[in-house]
Amino acid sequence: MEAKGTFEVKLDPQSDLEAPAGRMIINKSYSGDFVGTGKGQMLSKRTPSGSAVYSAIEEVEGKISDLSGSFTLIHLGSMSSEGQSLEVKIVNGSGTGDFENISGTLDIIQADGNHSYVLNYSL
Repeated sequence: MEAKGTFEVKLDPQSDLEAPAGRMIINKSYSGDFVGTGKGQMLSKRTPSGSAVYSAIEEVEGKISDLSGSFTLIHLGSMSSEGQSLEVKIVNGSGTGDFENISGTLDIIQADGNHSYVLNYSL
């Protein structure tokens, strides 16, 4: 199954002076086929050469049609002169409510300063 829509994201940088990576608090508001919120934390690192990596854990809660519940997303992204990749997966066993047995992936699309998503899932 597939759910599509847009989301707004607010990233709040955290001050971790002793850590070798940046940390941010994630707050998202999803609209479209999936309506809900996402909250989490992101760790990121950019090298002097411009390569970068990030990982995040996001707790998502909301509704698709008459189904409601929550699940966890794990993000893993990288960027270098050779290209970039982003993989966002639903953590198996993390679903609650109507999403108890959910599995799948989330594609994030960035265009013209806007964010949209395609949630590919099965229950």
